[in-house]
Amino acid sequence: MKISIGNDHRGVDVKNILKEYLEELNFEVINEGTDTSNAVDYPIIATKVANDVLERRAELGIVLCGTGIGMSIACNKIPGIRCAKASNVSEAKLSREHNNANVLALSSNYDIELLKEMVSVFVKTEFSNDERHVRRLNQIEELENA
Repeated sequence: MKISIGNDHRGVDVKNILKEYLEELNFEVINEGTDTSNAVDYPIIATKVANDVLERRAELGIVLCGTGIGMSIACNKIPGIRCAKASNVSEAKLSREHNNANVLALSSNYDIELLKEMVSVFVKTEFSNDERHVRRLNQIEELENA
């Protein structure tokens, strides 16, 4: 499985650790983030990750910034992207299981071990396909197309 990962200037170190961690778990990683601490505009990077997912260059995406919020907002402006900003392992798991999230937004300020656990759960959890969740995702898709 391929994972696209992107980060702004505040997420460089965390991105590098998570990239290595994902590779240890035998995932191929596409690096769409900056590799320097020079300020960058996170919407550009969010768009690159989102496009990797939409164009099937990657199955899932992960985006990092100081809070994860800006990246999440930017990703969710792109039709077909369901980006979940998770703060704990349960949210990362349920974002996949219930919402079929295809991008995970994280704060680069969190403890690295927590981030690793959230990433691991996110990439390993499958969508439940329960009728109620499918129905709700269809409703969200209708909102995108309105």
